[in-house]
Amino acid sequence: MTNKSVIQTENAPQAIGTYSQAVKAGDTVYLSGQIPLDPETMDVVPGDFAAKTRQVFENLKAVCEAAGGGLKDIVKLNIYMTDLANFATVNEIMATYFQEPYPARAAIGVAALPKGVPIEMDAVMVLS
Repeated sequence: MTNKSVIQTENAPQAIGTYSQAVKAGDTVYLSGQIPLDPETMDVVPGDFAAKTRQVFENLKAVCEAAGGGLKDIVKLNIYMTDLANFATVNEIMATYFQEPYPARAAIGVAALPKGVPIEMDAVMVLS
């Protein structure tokens, strides 16, 4: 595929495995999972679940911007949580980052996530 390009920014955590922060194919950008890592230190941010959730959104935002878009361009968002009791907190924080029309979304309960974090998100963005 000749119209495929890798998206990379220092404003989001660097990939810690065999993946890219995002891959653009045509007008579609596939964003890899983001966890609440500080992009400068690569450490999990301190604080409660809300602070960690805000960091994940900030990391996604940075990758979206590096690809030439923004959170408003996300059409599909997947949220993985180790405790679905935090769902209301995610909704509350998400409302500060997104406006209607909201992206399609899945919220999935999982047993564990990398580095023991409580939340991870990945997304699909379409550039117009």
